[in-house]
Amino acid sequence: MDQHGRHINEPNDREDQAVAPGGIVVGVDGSEHGKCALIWAAREAERRQLPLHIVTAYSVPIFAASGLDGGYATVDDSVIREGAEAIIAQAMDKVSSYAIDVDASVENGDAAGVLLDLSADAALLVFGSRGRGGFVGRLLGSVSSALPAHAKCPTVTVPLYCADRLGENTEDKHVKAQHAKSGPRTVENVVVVGVDGSEQARVAVLDAAEQAMRIGAKLRVICAVPQYSGSLAWVPAPMDRDALFADIKVQLEAGVAWLKSHFPALTVEAELRDGSPVEVLVEASGGVELVVLGTRGRGGFAGMLLGSTSDGVLHHAKGPVLVVPDREDPRLADRPQFGPMLGAA
Repeated sequence: MDQHGRHINEPNDREDQAVAPGGIVVGVDGSEHGKCALIWAAREAERRQLPLHIVTAYSVPIFAASGLDGGYATVDDSVIREGAEAIIAQAMDKVSSYAIDVDASVENGDAAGVLLDLSADAALLVFGSRGRGGFVGRLLGSVSSALPAHAKCPTVTVPLYCADRLGENTEDKHVKAQHAKSGPRTVENVVVVGVDGSEQARVAVLDAAEQAMRIGAKLRVICAVPQYSGSLAWVPAPMDRDALFADIKVQLEAGVAWLKSHFPALTVEAELRDGSPVEVLVEASGGVELVVLGTRGRGGFAGMLLGSTSDGVLHHAKGPVLVVPDREDPRLADRPQFGPMLGAA
């Protein structure tokens, strides 16, 4: 370790973890997506005054023998390991200006499995929305889909679309075309959280409030109600959407009052939107600091968290998305005291 609290651990087989419990873990793979995740994670580590652990992972290919003797053959992993170590060294250099303690490691194993294991001891797990193929493989792609639903800690997915707000350049033609189409963007100092009346959503609201306080932002609570579809077959017809919206608005206002009781200094606003939850949250993501979701929702008219909705938001978001795993929180106990609750019987 040097005078700045930085060191690189030797490649290991996951038996000897060096990540500091409670720190922020970021997965990198040398791609532009990984670099955006790295910068976001470093800023967050500095903001929270937590250590940052940078990790990349690789697997050694195994080839089936084609000769009559059968069996399997493995390749020498020295070149693969050297490439992974170079990625780590570049990442360490990229965050050298941040006032944080940093360590890093090259892990031998599947990227999703490596990061999932590390999530058990981390305060936050950060990764790009997709990554590169090749020797480090799958950071991200399927990794970004698997981790938010199964990680033991909150996760943040950072899309390449927001490279400009992180001070990064990108040569990605798709992202460049999107920027050219949308024109100049203003990012509000706002944290958005999606709610649907589930307990998981209320846990997400608490984490969103904490993050908004941490960055000095306003919190915007959004509930989106889609148009009638097969998922609404339980609703008596004809459905009075005006009455439905009026009821939900009362419940949202009660939720805001509850939240303010725990975060009196926080500016909170609630929005009830008519439309697809995925489209509403994806649209919001491009102009705010962060979008927050719970790990799973309740289904029904406002069912919008993990499942198909969260996958849609994660894959199409234009800004960072924080997914909060389900957990017990004592602050949930007094919510009924503030009035009717979304989804309550």
